[in-house]
Amino acid sequence: MSDVAGAHHPFRGVVLFFCALFLFACMDTTTKYLVAYYEVPLVVAIRYIVQCLLMVVLLAPSQGRRLVQTQRTALVWVRAACLAVASLSVGMAFQRMPVAETTAILFLSPMLVVLIAGPLLHERVSIVDWIAASTGMLGIVLIARPGGDLDPAGIAYALGAVGLLASYQLLSRVLIRTERTVALIFYMALVGSILFGIGLPWYWSGAAPSTMQVLLFLSLGVTGGLGHFLFTTAHRHAPASLLAPTMYVQLVWAGLLGWVVFDHVPDRLSILGMGVVAAGGVLVALNSRRTRVVTPADASVQEV
Repeated sequence: MSDVAGAHHPFRGVVLFFCALFLFACMDTTTKYLVAYYEVPLVVAIRYIVQCLLMVVLLAPSQGRRLVQTQRTALVWVRAACLAVASLSVGMAFQRMPVAETTAILFLSPMLVVLIAGPLLHERVSIVDWIAASTGMLGIVLIARPGGDLDPAGIAYALGAVGLLASYQLLSRVLIRTERTVALIFYMALVGSILFGIGLPWYWSGAAPSTMQVLLFLSLGVTGGLGHFLFTTAHRHAPASLLAPTMYVQLVWAGLLGWVVFDHVPDRLSILGMGVVAAGGVLVALNSRRTRVVTPADASVQEV
């Protein structure tokens, strides 16, 4: 059975959720920095390998076989593969676009999930959901408008990641009913390690990394793994219906880190687009809270 527990300390859950979103934004910012110097598959491979090793060392002694036990193994692997390939697409987007704009485009996926879940999972899709999704699309148009400064190839990679993330989230909604969260996270790291780790010797090229770059590589697995832990823990203290509308705080973190690290400030239309995307997403989350149960799978995009 799923081990998603009930909510007991909502304020603590919100604080943990904000910390998780900050760590995901840190991971994205670090990824953008590293892909300027190294191949994207290499960066993604090291992130997943470090996260997988950390989970084995820290969780295997206490979890034992529960770390790898699943009831629908094939779907678990497909879900993990969707996220792994999405991570590659996001890395390619970060090579070409700022963190904040890329993050905003990725937030289209929860709205897409709501629309797709209707015919696939037989969930009710209301007129409010359609309005919210249309609002989100308008925001994306403002960010990725013709004549803007964003690389069209980067936009294409980000939109490809949106489709993969939507598939990942749909599978999460199915699997969370029967699978343990710790197993889902472990297989996410394991499959990513296998997919990209096989070609690791061929990805490496150029000068050896500096001490700082080695630490940044290692931090990818730490921030990703710790972010997932805090994300899961947050849902044990606060309901997903409370947390989901606050997930767009990650856009604030992404914008601040992009400014501090890369001295990038989005233009006015892009900022407006981010606000429109956030408004559409919050509308979806609030409507979900009113009409149906929101699962942790719906509550965040940035697990890539």
